[in-house]
Amino acid sequence: MESTNRVAEIGQFLASRRAKITPEHVGLPVYDAAKRRVPGLRRQEVATLAGLSVDYYTQIERGKVTGVSESVLDAIAHALELDEAERSHLFDLHRSALTRPQRVRSRRTTKAVRPMVQRLLDGYAGPAFVRNARHDLVAANRLAYAFYSPLYPDQLHPDPSKAVNFVRFCFLDPRAHEFYPDWDQMADGAVNLLRTDAGRDPYDRGISDLVGELSTRSDEFRVRWAKHNVRLHYTGTKTFHHPVVGDLTIDYETMPLPADPGLVLTLYSVDPGSPSADAMTLLGNWAATTLATTAAAAAEQPTHSTGE
Repeated sequence: MESTNRVAEIGQFLASRRAKITPEHVGLPVYDAAKRRVPGLRRQEVATLAGLSVDYYTQIERGKVTGVSESVLDAIAHALELDEAERSHLFDLHRSALTRPQRVRSRRTTKAVRPMVQRLLDGYAGPAFVRNARHDLVAANRLAYAFYSPLYPDQLHPDPSKAVNFVRFCFLDPRAHEFYPDWDQMADGAVNLLRTDAGRDPYDRGISDLVGELSTRSDEFRVRWAKHNVRLHYTGTKTFHHPVVGDLTIDYETMPLPADPGLVLTLYSVDPGSPSADAMTLLGNWAATTLATTAAAAAEQPTHSTGE
């Protein structure tokens, strides 16, 4: 993201939040609703609720945030009734706007994690994987590769050596609508998480390039991205329809890896004795044969010298 875009993000985010709140909701009088030109709160109304002058708040929405204190941001967050994810995002945007421009960089995108992390993945009984801030699948155990086989060009013979991206799959691959029975919810979550990660690191070119690509190629993505919604993603339940084993209901836990900034570990689990547990057992059996065959075929491929 360019520095001008980082500054503009603050105003766009705040405007999108105040558009969600009506004066009636926060107890402000509305004298002539027909003459209101905004769907939610006016800047003056946000300023009043936050205890700020309208000029000061207006300057903040315009990206002039030098000297703005955390207490002021807290007051704005309270006035706009921001949740934890939204408040954190506002502070991330403020911090990035004050950061001196630096060379845009790409976070870790290769399929390599520390050996300890890979051992943790391999030792887990269910699907376990690591993604980066761009939402590439960075590393996984065998069951997770089998679980996410629909992300690969040949879903019946997934090749873990190939790079795949969760958000690109969701919006650009027609198979995503079958894999995610509640596609709209998954699409919303994917975009909201990606915007959250983008706010944390505005210098990650991998994220910027992905957003640019998807905004050009997918109307569904572009509309969702323009909403400026954000989300924290720690635990919950998802439903999937896997092409090999059918329907699964999955509980998940996610956690960042502090020693590897930008990488997030996700663990999947199913209720013992449930139909999803039976499906997961079948998936494990399929993974044991299919991925072993794929690995053996890859090992038999001739190597070519680059001449270097």
